[in-house]
Amino acid sequence: MIKSFEEVLKIAKERGPKTVSVACAQDNDVLKAVDNAKKNGIVEAILVGDKEKIEAIAKEESIDLNDYEIIDIKDLAEASLKAVELVSSGKAHMVMKGLVDTSIILKAVLNKETGLRTGSVLSHVAIFDVMNYPRLLLVTDAAMNIAPTLEQKKQIIENSLQVANGLDIDQPKVAVICAKEKVNPKMPATVDAGELVKMNENGDLTGCIVGGPFALDNAVSVEAAKLKGIDHPVAGHADVLMCPNIESGNILYKTLGFLANAKSAGVIVGAKAPIILTSRADSEEAKLNSIALGVLMAAKM
Repeated sequence: MIKSFEEVLKIAKERGPKTVSVACAQDNDVLKAVDNAKKNGIVEAILVGDKEKIEAIAKEESIDLNDYEIIDIKDLAEASLKAVELVSSGKAHMVMKGLVDTSIILKAVLNKETGLRTGSVLSHVAIFDVMNYPRLLLVTDAAMNIAPTLEQKKQIIENSLQVANGLDIDQPKVAVICAKEKVNPKMPATVDAGELVKMNENGDLTGCIVGGPFALDNAVSVEAAKLKGIDHPVAGHADVLMCPNIESGNILYKTLGFLANAKSAGVIVGAKAPIILTSRADSEEAKLNSIALGVLMAAKM
């Protein structure tokens, strides 16, 4: 089990380099992150986008482009489609969003002819290195699915297992997070949690151990679980926190990042290859961590 981002970077070097295609690569922050990953031996990169703007940014940021392949496509939609096609054709292992709206690159990912669709929902998985927590913590879904149905929640959990697998987590422990620890018909999230646990017990949701409903405290604290009399393998030992909706996931995501100062990474899963979508608010460290995470996933997929 990989327990820190220091290990993520170290092992990504060992399992890489993998090739990332960057859609609309004329973005200062993304180019710096990709160049940092390249210098660390984690990736090779194909830059797709406006060549003149890419070269101007490279000059401004002192990035040597001699070892990069650049595909000059100025139209954002066409550049996104090409970047995705490089992955579907096997020339690259993952795609990264540059200076383009998320909706445009996701449309390219879902293209029927050259895209990366699998039939599963796409979902976001964030990974946090939280002080005083003994392992990396996965949080899903903070960015994609607004109010997932029970079946979508099942797929979101299955998607998170791809990330856990990349981190060498054997039989990840998934905590379905709610506001209380008992199934209450008046609280639909708790009902879904109970159903997800049944799916896991019945063999319809495999590759992990699912527990819930859990409040956040008894998902991550052994002491809190004991105080409430919760005896379950997941209680206090969660690897994955499955949030009931996008609001709760997004709040938890930003709380860990901005108030707890947790190191982070993020990736979109559910496609044939990792999709790296970083935010402008993400630190350079988070962008590098996200690329390294993509390498670990690509090495296992």
